[in-house]
Amino acid sequence: MKHRKHALVAALAVGALSLAACSSGGGSSESSGPAATPSGETDFSGQTLTVLVYENDESAMGKAWRAAADAFEKETGATVDYQITSFEDLSDTASQLFVSSDAPDLSEYNKGNGTAGALSTLGVLQSLDGFYDSYGWSDKLAESLQTTTMYDENGVMGSGTHYGVPNYGEFVFLYYNKDMLDANGMKPPTTQAELESEMQAFVDKGITPMTTSAQEYPSGQLWYQLVLNNADRQFVNDYQLYDNPVDFTADPVAAGTQTLADWVDKGYVAKASTGMTAEDAGLAFINGESPFFYSGSWWYGRMLTDITDFTFGITDFPGSTLVPGSSGNIWVIPTVTDDVHTQMAADFIDITMRPEIQAILGNSGGLPVAANPDDITDPDAQSLITLFNTVLDRDGLSFYPDWPTSTFYDDLNAGMQGLINGSLSVDQTESQLQSDYDSGTEQYR
Repeated sequence: MKHRKHALVAALAVGALSLAACSSGGGSSESSGPAATPSGETDFSGQTLTVLVYENDESAMGKAWRAAADAFEKETGATVDYQITSFEDLSDTASQLFVSSDAPDLSEYNKGNGTAGALSTLGVLQSLDGFYDSYGWSDKLAESLQTTTMYDENGVMGSGTHYGVPNYGEFVFLYYNKDMLDANGMKPPTTQAELESEMQAFVDKGITPMTTSAQEYPSGQLWYQLVLNNADRQFVNDYQLYDNPVDFTADPVAAGTQTLADWVDKGYVAKASTGMTAEDAGLAFINGESPFFYSGSWWYGRMLTDITDFTFGITDFPGSTLVPGSSGNIWVIPTVTDDVHTQMAADFIDITMRPEIQAILGNSGGLPVAANPDDITDPDAQSLITLFNTVLDRDGLSFYPDWPTSTFYDDLNAGMQGLINGSLSVDQTESQLQSDYDSGTEQYR
């Protein structure tokens, strides 16, 4: 399992642009589910496929998947009921929704032990091993790229059964307002010290420099990055793969927690972040209210579309070697989906893997996994892919902070809320997160 996870970065380097011909897959030899029929060869006239996602239409994935829906309807005669929810709503309700009469036939879902892995152990998700064989997805996705699609009997990623299919990659980095930096004689920071110096200069002008959300994922990812800036690969293995116990009162966790607390005290991060959603934080950057926003590649297409009053840039988080990132979220099919709609869902997934759909994703600011390199012509897309490959070249992808347990997303948000609004001290935050982490990971030790 550890070998497969370490190999993920090599696969994603290919997956960013040229996964058209990857290594052979490592799927289970056991197949389950109905026999697959190659997409485009089945008439589903009169049928409706319900597809649930949390990517908005302005995102690269949203644009690509809408195009996939159009192609699916044209080729099969079916109708796509394309529904958009929020990341948080689906995270909170998936275990109940996916077994209810309101379950979608196909859904985007968060990958990782605490999410897709947890649902796999509940029997909520269908095995897709048979479809991996029939559609050749194992040939389109390098074996190591399938890390987040496979879960063992304990719900730990990296081996076992395929429960999902990714069709993009992702990572987290620093967005900056180039106009604001230029106006103040600044350049994109290359070290954490430079970043802090520039943020202080903005604070002195009455501007909150780092927009974030403590109500949702951005502040937890910022905390994790500050931890990673003092960490090594062994820490990632300990934190994510349970190699060794993790001490939240010792470095690198303690250093990252203290740094975030210091940033709040200095005004680099606003206490009002506790009342902000991820959308609020992103809009603050898009509207030119803050010069820095630390978040993921899933925002990139939106930035290209929505930012019209200034020039923005992207860069590695200053001083980083390790960063949050992985293959993208995965398509999953609930076990309550009947055979006909399961076949329809598999057809839809396969369409999202086509080069022409992958090209839409890539040229709109996403990171495709099965694109023809010659189809990616947009210079902004090339900039994103170049930055991604820089991270990959140094073995930098380190998954996400909420992955270790099924409840740690909410636990981490609660900890960040308390740390940023001042209701929890650094020591109390560390203690609370330690307790939450230990109780959630005990089953894997």
